Amino acid sequence: MTQQPQEDFDRSVEDAQAWMKAVQEQLQVNDNTKGPRAALEARLRETEKICQLEPEGCIKVELVLRAAEALLATCQEGQKPEILARLRDIKSQWEETVTYMTHCHSRIEWVWLHWSEYLLAQDEFYRWFQKMVVTLEPPVELQLGLKEKQWQLSHAQVLLHNVDNQAVLLDRLLEEAGSLFSRIGDPSVDEEAQKRMKAEYDAVKARAQHRVELLAQVAQDHEQYREDVSEFQLWLKALVEKVHGCLGRNCKLATEPRLSVLQDIAKDFPRGEESLNRLEEQAVGVIRNTSPLGAERISGELEEMRMVLEKLRVLWKEEEGRLQGLLQSKGACEQQIQQLEVELGELKKVLQRLAQQGLEPTVKTATEDELVAHWRLFSGTRAALASEEPRVDRLQTQLKELVIFPDLQSLSDSVVAAIQEYQSMKGKNARLHNATRTELWQRSQRSLNDLQLWKALAQRLLDITTSLPDLASIHTFLPQIEAALTESSRLKEQLSMLQLKTDLLGSIFGQERAATLLEQVTGSVRDRDLLHNSLLQRKSKLQSLLVQHKDFGVAFDPLHRKLLDLQARIQAEKGLQRDLPGKQVQLLRLQGLQEEGLDLGTQIEAVRSLAQGNSKYQHKVDQISSDQQALQRSLEDLVDRCQQNVREHCTFSHRLLELQLWITMATQTLESHQGDMRLWDAESQEAGLERLLSEIPEKEVQLSLLQALGQLVMKKSSPEGAAVVQEELRKLMESWQALRLLEESMLSLMRNEQLQRTEVDTGKKQVFTNNIPKAGFLINPQDPIPRRRHGVNPPEEHDLHEDHPQLLREFEQWLQAENSKLLRITTMRTATAKDLRTRELKLQELEARIPEGQILFENLLRHRPARDPSNELEDLRYRWMLYKSKLKGSGDLLSRQQKRWRSPCSLLQKACRVALPLQLLLLLFLLLLFLLPAGEEERSCALANNFARSFALMLRYNGPPPT
Repeated sequence: MTQQPQEDFDRSVEDAQAWMKAVQEQLQVNDNTKGPRAALEARLRETEKICQLEPEGCIKVELVLRAAEALLATCQEGQKPEILARLRDIKSQWEETVTYMTHCHSRIEWVWLHWSEYLLAQDEFYRWFQKMVVTLEPPVELQLGLKEKQWQLSHAQVLLHNVDNQAVLLDRLLEEAGSLFSRIGDPSVDEEAQKRMKAEYDAVKARAQHRVELLAQVAQDHEQYREDVSEFQLWLKALVEKVHGCLGRNCKLATEPRLSVLQDIAKDFPRGEESLNRLEEQAVGVIRNTSPLGAERISGELEEMRMVLEKLRVLWKEEEGRLQGLLQSKGACEQQIQQLEVELGELKKVLQRLAQQGLEPTVKTATEDELVAHWRLFSGTRAALASEEPRVDRLQTQLKELVIFPDLQSLSDSVVAAIQEYQSMKGKNARLHNATRTELWQRSQRSLNDLQLWKALAQRLLDITTSLPDLASIHTFLPQIEAALTESSRLKEQLSMLQLKTDLLGSIFGQERAATLLEQVTGSVRDRDLLHNSLLQRKSKLQSLLVQHKDFGVAFDPLHRKLLDLQARIQAEKGLQRDLPGKQVQLLRLQGLQEEGLDLGTQIEAVRSLAQGNSKYQHKVDQISSDQQALQRSLEDLVDRCQQNVREHCTFSHRLLELQLWITMATQTLESHQGDMRLWDAESQEAGLERLLSEIPEKEVQLSLLQALGQLVMKKSSPEGAAVVQEELRKLMESWQALRLLEESMLSLMRNEQLQRTEVDTGKKQVFTNNIPKAGFLINPQDPIPRRRHGVNPPEEHDLHEDHPQLLREFEQWLQAENSKLLRITTMRTATAKDLRTRELKLQELEARIPEGQILFENLLRHRPARDPSNELEDLRYRWMLYKSKLKGSGDLLSRQQKRWRSPCSLLQKACRVALPLQLLLLLFLLLLFLLPAGEEERSCALANNFARSFALMLRYNGPPPT
């Protein structure tokens, strides 16, 4: 009986041991982390399959235990220890096998996960590496000026800081690569790969460091150049003031002291030339690292300074030569003064004599004889003044020679007054002489012009009255012909009088011009005679035909054609015009058409008498009369609109001209005050300037109104005219913007002037403050290049920048608080979508406060002291830029996280949005089925409460109704 359990037990033990041995052999084959990633993944899959065989091993061990239990129940006591020992061995082998399976799979899986994390970190590092290589690959871009170069340097420093921050990640990657290599031995993470990664990082870092060093050197060179230029400009300004102080009437020194001062100034020119040459040599290196526009500005600035220096040298030479000549000619001054007094007395006598003759303009109603008398008087005065012109030239020459002597100011004033009186009399006489001759010429031309008009009218009458078969036309044109004949006779008389004044015309207008005029008169008389005879013949012909034309059709057809012609001409005049003259001409044409329309109405009423007794003719007359009246009303509306357009355009042109003149006057006034600082000495001039500046706001309102009016004019003008108006408004706006810039500059100069007037310490050396330098300098007569003040704090600068430390502290506190908030937000837990939303809202709040920080930082830059040597502001600028970069990076990272969160959630939301309406629709359909009764229950009493039957059990009755 024990043989069968013994065999079962032996067989199950052998099966279990064989299975565990096979599993251990497979594990020994796969228990290796060396090799490539694909092999590691294959071994990972094999160990995972082996681990999945654990239940099979459990079954085999369970079979062994059951066989052992059956054998222990039937065996003898002496066999039990052996059976139990074998059973313990099986259990021990099973536990070792399970442990080996778990450890082998876990070890390979851990190495695979470690490798995966390393690859992710390596990919992120190489993405950053490629981005940085692309950023650093292009050459350094040339910048416009110092500010742009400093911005470029700040950006390069931010990139270098970013590279330095990546060193920690690189060290971690290299450490993980070494650890991983010791486990897998793959060439992708060996020491050569680690050295290659380190070398690539070092190359990027070296490139970034080189760029920062290069940009720092470029910015430093440009800053040094700007400081030297400012110093030279300040020295040049001081030299300009010294030279101008020796020129003109503002100089209180005598001739000899002025020559001494000019000789001292001459010693400064060589040193200034040497300094300017050094600046040009220094500018070569700066231009090499500057954009073309910036290089052009630097070259222009150097050229302008050289031109100013050369101009000062020329002024110095001229003034020195003039003063030396003045000393040499001082001996001959007395004789020139005596001769000048004699000449002046004689000129005054002549001017007094000519003034007594009277130089009054002729009146408009003067006769032709009076005009001729005035012309002869003005001609004699002109000849007398021309004879005195050499004397005036001598007086002007002598006045130029004596104007440098301040002791002869009264004599110079007398000479200037006499010359001004001579010029005034000469100009007035020339104007009157020309006006009189022009009036005589216009009167002589008036008859010719009238004759030309008459000729056109007469020829038109002849052309129109060639064939007039209707009575109305004859009645219309016969009085016109009679009036033309009367006008012809009057013109004949006027032209005959002109032919008798040959000598007078030659003396007034010149022989050639008079001959041309007489030829025109002769030809005009001949043409007039021919037309006069033709009109006489036509008059007799019309008078003979007057009684023969009384047909309505012949009288009506010309009126109808004239109406159609008026309609076509009016339609042609509805187009928009380009400019004001075109609109005025259009208005005149429309008014002429209006008169023609009125004349047409009169003719229609005259024809109405011929249509009496004929209803057909009366209908035609009524129809053409209504058409004429409608045409007249539309023409009146068109004339009114055209008049409105002309008024608006006139108003626009007048206001535009006024504003342009005012802007020109104001610009010239401000430029004169800006160019000549001596005008600031007069309080009246300064008060006038303040009044001018106070008018600018009012003119700005006028400018806005003018722009609105210009838009209205553009709408009522042709496209070409609208373009012209738009161009005028654009030029006006450019002039206005230039004026506003000049106003700002002038206000700055006024503030500087007021600050200079408040200085009461006259013992200190002058500090020049203008737009060229940003700090005060001292002028040393022994050194042409001014140096900075040491140990002296100008009160203006102190008052201007005393709040700079406070602004600096406020911005630092604000930036520190914002950085703390950003740090708390970036360390928030983002396990759910709600956390991501909260983090997004907080980042948006920080981004909304970026403009506030920018305003604080710009305010800090405006109030910083000039040439501040500390690096505190630059460090703060770097922190501010770093904070904005971190904030932007946090926003980008949050966006990527939200995309990962939203991808499954969005699908679930779409599924819910589609499924929920379908479920509601099915539920509604099911409810309706419950409410509807069955077809075979038409007579059921339960139909009386089918709603209740749908939800509760009820007895049914299928027979006829009980009642």
